[in-house]
This record gives sequence, structure tokens and C-alpha cells, in this order.
Amino acid sequence: MNDRLREVVVLGGGSAGWLVAALLAAVHGGPDGGLGITLIESSETPPIGVGEGTWPSMRDTLRRIGLSETEFVRRCNVSFKQGSRFDGWVQGQAGEHYYHPFSLPVGHGDIDVVPAWLAGHADRAFADVVSPSSQVCDAGRAPKQAQTPEFAAVANYAYHFDAGLFGQMLREHAIQHLGVRHVVDHVDAVLSHQDGDHCGDIAALQTRAHGRIEADLFIDCSGLASQLIGRHFGVPLKSEREVLFNDAALALQVPYARPDAPLPSCTIATAWAKGWIWDIGLPTRRGVGAVFSRAHASEDEAQAALQAYLDATGAPAERGTPRLIRFEPGYRERFWVRNCVAIGLSCGFIEPLEASALALVELSAARLCDELPMTRASMDAVARRFNDDFSYRWARVIDFLKLHYALSQRQDAPGSDYWRAHRDPATWPERLRELLPMWRLRQPARHDFGRIDEVFPAASYQYVLYGMGFRPERLPAATATLQAAQACFDEAARQARRLVPALPGHRSLIDHIHQHGLSR
Repeated sequence: MNDRLREVVVLGGGSAGWLVAALLAAVHGGPDGGLGITLIESSETPPIGVGEGTWPSMRDTLRRIGLSETEFVRRCNVSFKQGSRFDGWVQGQAGEHYYHPFSLPVGHGDIDVVPAWLAGHADRAFADVVSPSSQVCDAGRAPKQAQTPEFAAVANYAYHFDAGLFGQMLREHAIQHLGVRHVVDHVDAVLSHQDGDHCGDIAALQTRAHGRIEADLFIDCSGLASQLIGRHFGVPLKSEREVLFNDAALALQVPYARPDAPLPSCTIATAWAKGWIWDIGLPTRRGVGAVFSRAHASEDEAQAALQAYLDATGAPAERGTPRLIRFEPGYRERFWVRNCVAIGLSCGFIEPLEASALALVELSAARLCDELPMTRASMDAVARRFNDDFSYRWARVIDFLKLHYALSQRQDAPGSDYWRAHRDPATWPERLRELLPMWRLRQPARHDFGRIDEVFPAASYQYVLYGMGFRPERLPAATATLQAAQACFDEAARQARRLVPALPGHRSLIDHIHQHGLSR
């Protein structure tokens, strides 16, 4: 039997579906014997459309599918993101904040800088000492210059963008330049092979207007509906509600008070008594949302916190009505079953903190492209590895997100037990319970993380641990190590002194790209 992979169907559009379809078509499509890629989406199911933050990996993804960074910035209301700033997470005091930048500490991987920081600079924020990124962000600077080529960086960066516009751009590019077939239709039934070697595999999707659409591999990008992996194959969701409590958000788009308002180049995450608020600055508007746990706060309380934040940050009085988004924090027990693989919200969602959702889409799509099984006979082995790897990755995302909550020292009013409950070690993942006592005696290191391609590296844990006020015991170090670390601190300071005046203002660079573009 010839079971070679010839046709792939992606069910669902939006950022996830079109990103997967475009990447598959760019890598494996083409007229000379390439895969046929069909994307089916229903006009009856609007995308959620609030995933507005990415990781630096998006630059390689866009380049891989052949998109222009200039056109991306112009068409998708793009701004640059150099990391995240966390306001009020430690004790809830006015003006308190720390950064988790995308740039690694100077000397990371070569020099253990933590002992020297503790010995001589512990009164300053860790990120401020080891990296120029926080100073660049505080000064409102862009991560590159006008003459820097597309996708190249002076300071490491990702993007903020309008998710709806991004999906539209991906769709046009995938159809017009990559040969993806687009079917707008509603799927009424999932049809399975009833006998033979492929018994139990999905054979086709039955659509209302286009009839039966067959394929050899089906990719479930149907969002929270999870039509294939969840409904058809019945793979349960592994709930993480007892670890990360948030299960709802109120999302709102608000204009700036004036068109030349400062444009932050980081995601701002501000803690409140029963959750946190994201603030993402796009060139023409802000995306703002209050994240909360319905077990700890009512929708009215979240609404009040959101409005108070908007008042405090100078939002205009005309704001519209926030959209309530409910979700079950968790992920599927398996992501690939038989000839179906789930990518995006169909395989799970935790919460918006640290923008992991779209990053997991990228990681999944890249892995699928790199190890695409070219025959049905090889698919089960690939699926086992995929399931093992992404179960590991989802668990590491949960560890890292929980770290932000577990270390908080906030003491909110009686009756507000949200932060206190997060501090209870009984709610911590087992791996975090094991590592935190170790990190009291030493800094996080590469051997704490078992994969070469970890979702969050040791440097990210250091930024959050020390930003949240976690202090290991004074760590012994040789004089030569302390001197080498101090040289790293001096270099970070020199970079900050050089970059802040040399880099353009963030909004200024965005305006330049709209008018003149970037070098290619």
C-alpha cells in the first residue's frame, strides 16, 4: 500500500491555523510533488483575537514563511516588544517593578554573575545590573535603528500586534504566495476509516457546501472548541486550575489620549488584589485586560479593577464595554492521536502571562515541519515523540508562570486570599517545590533544565526569581570569578550608555518604517 503523505487539512483559521498552514506550505508545499495544504474555517466562528504578544522566535517564523518585516509592521499595527515589566507583583507598593527582558545577561553561560551581584549590587534590580534592556525600555527606545535590516536586532526583540490583522495578512500570503487552498465552510461531521490499516484514522471532514474533504493528516486549530482532538478523539483536558487559578479575563481596546503618546516597548503586567492586568501598546491603541480567577473575584470586581487602572494610566473616558473571555486552564493529555495533531487553543491554554500561547503554536508548527512524517507508517513514532516533548513543554510553562505568583509578598485586604493561596506550597508543581530550596543555595543553572530547547532558559528564571525579591544565601566565589562578573556588569552599563542615546524613540522608529520601510 502506498501510504505516502500527500494531503494535509488544517481545521480553523486565526493566527494559529494560518501560521501552521503557511509554515507547512513554505517548507513542504510547492507544485513539484509538494504537499497539498487545505485550510477550512467556518464563517460562523470568530477568532478570539486577543493574542497580541510574541517571543523573539516570531522573527525567524516570519522570515521562514517569506513575509516582509516592513509590510508586517505596516499592516498589523505592530510595535516592538523587548520583554515584560511587572508592576506591583512583589509587595504591591507604588512604583515597584522589575523586568524580564528578552536579552540574556551579559556573560550568561560563561560567568556565574549571581554571587557578584549579591556581594556588591543586591540593592539594585538584577536586570538593571546584568543587562542594558531595562534602561533601554525605561528611556522609551526602540530595539533597532532605522538602517538596521529587516529582522536584525540591536537589542533582542519580539512584537506586539493586532491579532485580527495578523491573521488576515497570513491568510493572504498563504493563499496568494504559498498555494494554500482556502475553504470557508462549516464542518458537520468527522468521518473515520472503518477498516484496513488506517481503521480509526480520520478519513475526511464532511462540510456543508464542499462535501467530503479528504486528507492524510489533519491539524486541529479549531480553538477552544477542539473539534478533532477533543470532541472526536475524546482526549481529556488536564486541568491546572489547582496550580494556576485564573480562568477569565475582561479584554478591552482603548485609544490613546493623544496620537503621539509614548509607546512602551514591553508588555506591562500590573498586579491587583485578585489578579493582574495586561497593557500592550500598539501604535494606534492599547490592548488592556484584567485577568482573574472566578473562585477569588467576581466579574464586577475585575471590571472595577480594570476601570481603576485605566483611570490611573490616563485612558480617555470613552472606553467601550470589555469582552469577557472564559477559559479552563489546562492542556490535553495527548496532542497527537493517530493522524491528527492539535496546535493552538485546541490543545490547551493556561493564561496570558508571558505570552506563551502563540509561542507554543510556533514551537508546535516548527516541530511538525521539521519532523513531518512522510508516510502513515512513520507517523506513530513521530506522534509519540511529539506528545512527550510537548507534555514536557507545557509542564515547564506552568512551572515558570507559577513562579511569578509563588514568590509574591503581597498582603492584600482581608477576604482577598488570591495571592496568599498562590504562595501555599501545596499549590506548587512538584518540580518547583524541589527546585526552589536548591536555588536558595545556588543560582538556576543549565543542568536544572533537561532539554537543549527549553521553553524558558535559566536566565529567564533568574530574572523572575530575583525580580520577585527571592534571594539565595550569599554564594561563595573565587576572586577571579567575582572580577569577571564585575567586568560583565561594567559591560552592561557601557552598553546602556551607548544604546540609550543611539537608538531612536520607539514611536519614531515605527513612524519611519511606515514612511520609508526597513532595509532588506
